[in-house]
Amino acid sequence: MTSIKEQAAISRLLSFLQDWDNAGKVARSHILNNFIETNQGKTAPELEQEFSQGASLFLVRLTTWLRLTYMTGSRLDKLLRSIGIFLSAVSSNRYLIEFLEVGGALTLLEILALKEIEEEDKKESIKLLQVISNSGRKYKELICESYGVRSIAEFLAKSKSEETQEEVQVLLESLIHSNPKYRNQVYRGLIALLPCASPKAQQLSLQTLRTAQSIIGTTHPGIVDCVLKVLRTVHPEVQYEAIELIKDLVNYDVCPALLKGLVALLIPSFKETSKQQSQIVSDSSVLQLTTHLPWFLQQAAAAKAIRILARGNTSLAEEMLHLRVVHSLMAAMGNMDHSNGQRQASLTLEVRWAAGPGCPGIQPSSPCSCPQGNAEDLYVKIDSIQADILAANEVNVTKELHLSGLSDSTMSSYFGHCNQGQVAYI
Repeated sequence: MTSIKEQAAISRLLSFLQDWDNAGKVARSHILNNFIETNQGKTAPELEQEFSQGASLFLVRLTTWLRLTYMTGSRLDKLLRSIGIFLSAVSSNRYLIEFLEVGGALTLLEILALKEIEEEDKKESIKLLQVISNSGRKYKELICESYGVRSIAEFLAKSKSEETQEEVQVLLESLIHSNPKYRNQVYRGLIALLPCASPKAQQLSLQTLRTAQSIIGTTHPGIVDCVLKVLRTVHPEVQYEAIELIKDLVNYDVCPALLKGLVALLIPSFKETSKQQSQIVSDSSVLQLTTHLPWFLQQAAAAKAIRILARGNTSLAEEMLHLRVVHSLMAAMGNMDHSNGQRQASLTLEVRWAAGPGCPGIQPSSPCSCPQGNAEDLYVKIDSIQADILAANEVNVTKELHLSGLSDSTMSSYFGHCNQGQVAYI
């Protein structure tokens, strides 16, 4: 027989559940407010004590109400936070299983795709998915099997809240760790995000890709083209993360393709923009510069990335010399339509590929026609004639070194030790 105390507790529980069942939206909102204030941070045993060993009876009501109302666009934040109290409680595995058995994870993922639902509610859904993912490998797999990676990635690209996007990044990083079956799916999803229109999503995807790359250990062949295209961005924080990822990628099998791609960007191809330009009846030079701007930004970023790589790794510098990087950097210096590209190319030439009197990259009989000076502001002193000479240069350092009898092993040291006072740009 149950004691009088136990009978009283059961009576309170039944009364509470009856109040919930009979309440409308406003009354239920008040009940949820009280529940959140009273039970935030409680463990599963404490919740059971609060509900006289019948906490699951309230959880199933919350889950049912969520599934009945989430497609109507009603505010869900309090309801989701209440469910979160159960799922995040210590020793809450029982609640987690009960929630997932009725399709809870799929409901949370569907919430992310609904336009009618507020951003704040979607953030709460992301937090619940974090709780599920952090509960173990089988739960990560459940999210991924429910097409979760695609839903989460699409939401990251469309979200307008940076705070929410950062929560999505936490979730994606959780799905990468201890998830060997689906971590490649997450990795591909991150690569697919790189062309998106949201700078914050690009930045977070690039950061997370670095983590994923170190865990997976192999590369996807499409990553090189996607990362190089990100260099067209006007957002410095995105460009920074792209270059940081490039620094990691040179340690993998895509290194040759990456270096070749970077050098190629120093001389932009305007085939695509020319098509666009031909469709517009205008002679405005401003319009042309605006159309070409992404390629000029990419050119400057490529020069900067090459400088960082060459400064930190002699073998990479040698490989890029074989790709005629000096010729391409000098051509970039001749692009008077984009001063930052000229500046970045000038600084990069100074780091590794300095050419001065006696260096085989310069014909001894050809006097230097460009002004001497600091590489930081050298582009300011270049006139249009000198720029044309730079743009049309035919410098081939590796060929000249070969004809001069210098081996590849001495190539980098030769160019790395040119006196800064000797620096001259043809």
